Amino acid sequence: MVTMPSEPPELPEPSELPEPSGLSERDLAVLALERESWAGPGAKERAVRERLGITPTRYYQLLNALLDDPRALSHDPVTVNRLRRLREARRARR
Repeated sequence: MVTMPSEPPELPEPSELPEPSGLSERDLAVLALERESWAGPGAKERAVRERLGITPTRYYQLLNALLDDPRALSHDPVTVNRLRRLREARRARR
C-alpha cells in the first residue's frame, strides 16, 4: 500500500529558481544593485527594500554569501572581485 503525503511539496519561490548561470533571480538582482552607483547609503537601502522586498541586513547577508559563490564570480567577475577586495580591506583593518 502506497501512502500519499497529506500536503503537496513546497515549491520554491519564482525568485529562487535558478537561471542558466545557476544563480537565482534574486541573486542576479543583488549583483545588479551592486553594479550601480549610489548617492548615499540611504538611497541604496531604499532601493533594496523597494526592488527586492528585503531588509538591508538580509541583502548584505545574501551579498556576502554570493562573494564566495563561484557561480557569481563566473557571472560577474568585475563586480565580485571588486567587492571581495573591499571585504578583505575591511577585514585587514580590524
